[in-house]
Amino acid sequence: MQKITPFLWFNGNGEEAVDFYASVFKDFKKGKMIRYTKESSEAAGIPEGEPLTIEFEIFGQKFVVLNAGDEFHFTEAVSFAINCDTQEEIDYYWDKLSEGGEESVCGWLKDKFGLSWQITPRIWPELMGGPDKEGAARAMEAMLKMKKLDIGKLKDAYENKK
Repeated sequence: MQKITPFLWFNGNGEEAVDFYASVFKDFKKGKMIRYTKESSEAAGIPEGEPLTIEFEIFGQKFVVLNAGDEFHFTEAVSFAINCDTQEEIDYYWDKLSEGGEESVCGWLKDKFGLSWQITPRIWPELMGGPDKEGAARAMEAMLKMKKLDIGKLKDAYENKK
């Protein structure tokens, strides 16, 4: 059993968010949904019968959506990284998650709900932690100029290829 589960606070659109993530992640598993009761509805100001929490799982990681009000918002202080093996995988998650959202730099984006994601190549730690410190510096310099990361360009920079 997973000891720590991220709770994600959504502004009344939690069910829409869960449906969106289900469309993006092929291994998505939807879990239990708890709905607002009369009592919790009155306390929160959310209509009775609306989803209160929705459990789901992506890549074996469990999450819970808390469908609440607009008191709290996502920031870049918390993000979820997707480690990708291929450029096709990077392209897929970048395109899907940035649709209706906001692209940033260095592989970061916000989805249409404001949740931050890092779409990164799995080889990145090898490039940064390998024995070639100059190659790592070149790869870092190349990465800092990118929005969506390009595995080929990062490898070329590391290997000092033009």
